[in-house]
Amino acid sequence: MSARLDPSYRATAVEALGDNEIDVLVIGGGVVGAGAALDAAARGLSVTLVEARDFAAGTSSRSSKLIHGGLRYLEQLDFWLVREALKERGLLLNKLAPHLVRPVSFLLPLQHRVWERAYIGAGVALYDTIGGARALPMHRHLTRTRALELAPALREDSMTGAIRYFDAQVDDARHTMTIARTAAQHGATVLTRTKVTGLLRDGERVIGAQVTDLETGREHTVRARRVISATGVWTDEMNRMTGVEFPFHVRTSKGVHILVPRERLDLDTGLIMRTEKSVLFVIPWHQHWIIGTTDTDWSLDKDHPAASNADVQYILDHVNAVLRDPLTRDDIVGTYAGLRPLVSGASSDTAKLSREHAVAEPVPGLFVIAGGKYTTYRVMAADVVDAAVQGLGRAVAPSVTEKLPLLGAVGYQEMAADLDSLAQRSGLPKATVEHLLGRYGSAVHDLFELIAEDPALGEPLAGAEEYLAAEVVYAVTHEGALHLDDVLTRRTRISIEASDRGLLAAPEVAFLIGARLGWDAADAERELSRYRDRVEAELAAYQAADDEAANAARLVAVA
Repeated sequence: MSARLDPSYRATAVEALGDNEIDVLVIGGGVVGAGAALDAAARGLSVTLVEARDFAAGTSSRSSKLIHGGLRYLEQLDFWLVREALKERGLLLNKLAPHLVRPVSFLLPLQHRVWERAYIGAGVALYDTIGGARALPMHRHLTRTRALELAPALREDSMTGAIRYFDAQVDDARHTMTIARTAAQHGATVLTRTKVTGLLRDGERVIGAQVTDLETGREHTVRARRVISATGVWTDEMNRMTGVEFPFHVRTSKGVHILVPRERLDLDTGLIMRTEKSVLFVIPWHQHWIIGTTDTDWSLDKDHPAASNADVQYILDHVNAVLRDPLTRDDIVGTYAGLRPLVSGASSDTAKLSREHAVAEPVPGLFVIAGGKYTTYRVMAADVVDAAVQGLGRAVAPSVTEKLPLLGAVGYQEMAADLDSLAQRSGLPKATVEHLLGRYGSAVHDLFELIAEDPALGEPLAGAEEYLAAEVVYAVTHEGALHLDDVLTRRTRISIEASDRGLLAAPEVAFLIGARLGWDAADAERELSRYRDRVEAELAAYQAADDEAANAARLVAVA
């Protein structure tokens, strides 16, 4: 099957909605929903995924961009969760998505000379070995002198020494979208801007859903033998749609990150620092550092969580505690906020709620997956599909996604090893080809074909020179992008990486994608206006004193 999610794919798929009863309807296009669609399709089931906004538009594009076991969970004695996550980290690095997931090192400064090194060192040693986690280099103990050689930006009195260890990172939005494309390649129908407005019932049993195409306003009836809800922080809204009490609820915790230019911090490694609530990361991200996160309860708008002045100040205060040259607000290039879906428990502190997931069948035919962490999305997806196929009336194969590389993975390592030759054949600079390989893997040939057909697409975008014009075209011809925001925020990360939040690049991007999406001048101006309004609202929220004021400022814009 084709993984080319272009406008004609969507038009055909929407037109066919409801034609036949399907095996599985997945509600939610985040990483777990996309993973569930892939898992079910790879077992030979007929699958449709519907997402009200865009792939990864919620939590799955707003994480710390890490694939990790959760070092701090060892301190909570959650060995099972860490073991599971580290196994998944190894699979993603080596087999499933080596083009999207890559190693990253972290320096963990120590403040006490003897007991802390022994205590934390024992934990990191366990982290290196638990569950067959040896996919990355082992940790090393460093003297203060050696640590400062790796991290000259740190104050000398900020540590007595350090431990260096390795984890992995990912562009979460691209990874989620790639899972959805891989599901389409295996026969699933994957649709964005399609909202579930009600559940179909046969007595108590759920037998499908009413779905509205938000692009046209048309309503469709989708009948399914099983319905899977992978709606993350919106799980309780699904609860209310059923009219029954769920066995669990989801609380939302807000995590805020800031981006500063790479040259602003003299570091050859990432950092992890303990705070009074959890940990703070400084993570290398292309030409930037991502610094975060916060962990605070959130009960306001879930579609557009906002970073407030207090959130930003919290991050600056904690990172500046160890820096020779403190960061200021003028150093901040981008800011983003996301919500974690936490299965509710007895603790009132969101930092202490479990990251483990839960699966339930609150009413017959409806299966709900909630909680968990980004790294273990594949396990979560397999668990909910396992539950859903019980009693389906025919034998269904077990999950095969542990052995199923994502689109672009096969052949990537060979291409990366032959970078010089690849650059020569493509006619592009070696650095450009390396950038493209890290985003598309072996599917990079699709980009080369676009550029061969129109050499102008090989030029960098004005105002976002890290990206080529071909990449924004590819976003709509292959990756299912339908709106300007989809491209600037998730197919690329221009909205958080450019100091003007992408406003300079936006007109060129709108021109390039509008030609492929059939926009006229009014459509393009409408998209640009919506994006400008969103940027202004986010900047206003960033200046607001607290969550309530930031939420009100952000909601001025509808996008």
